[in-house]
Amino acid sequence: MSPRPGKVAPRDSAPRSDEVRRYLSDNPDFLTAHPDLLTVLTPPTHRRGEGVLDMQRYMIDRLQKRISALRSEQRELIAASRRNMTSQARVQSAALVLLEARTLEHLIEVVTTDLANLLDVDVVTLCVESDSAAAGGVGTDGVFAIPVGRVDELLDEDRDTAFQGDGDAGPGLFDAAAPLVKSSALVRLRINGASPPAVLALGSRERGRFHPGQGTEPLCFLGRVVARCLREWLNLPPS
Repeated sequence: MSPRPGKVAPRDSAPRSDEVRRYLSDNPDFLTAHPDLLTVLTPPTHRRGEGVLDMQRYMIDRLQKRISALRSEQRELIAASRRNMTSQARVQSAALVLLEARTLEHLIEVVTTDLANLLDVDVVTLCVESDSAAAGGVGTDGVFAIPVGRVDELLDEDRDTAFQGDGDAGPGLFDAAAPLVKSSALVRLRINGASPPAVLALGSRERGRFHPGQGTEPLCFLGRVVARCLREWLNLPPS
């Protein structure tokens, strides 16, 4: 039974090779418009005599590898952009919560408790240099005294951030949580010119959660917000 007028009969099989050949002959720029097909098509091998290299095959193979590499780079770039956007959104939410703190004690609680949830990390501590011989906890969970000069050792004098992708950033920063920390980020807190150096320490049980190659802008912004809030609640001048 023939199909009705105006309707196309369903195909019983894939296009025949002569149909594909005819279509490509009628559309010579098809591969130019669809270069991704070069990564799956097998180019012909031309034999021009013994000892003669097939440069066409070599060039197509190289093009296929280049396209594959570009696709991989594109996927990595998209993934990195998504991670950065997520990180920025988390930091912005954290900044708003910090600004809503009602007292100094509430601010410390937000820094050492709420930030871990807001930033999707496992532990956040506030470390302040002290000349006390017994460095350690200062009476508030998540706040620790560290030896004088320790901040510059961790960050260098001209850096505001440091990232450790595999292991704890250093002793005394995470206390009992230190064995849990597999990657960490440190942010210098520039509270006041007369105040002791301090650092915000973020730790994660996930290796590579923080790494030396990641962007610093979101955490630098967070560090400025924390320092500003501490300065306000301690009634300190900007410098």
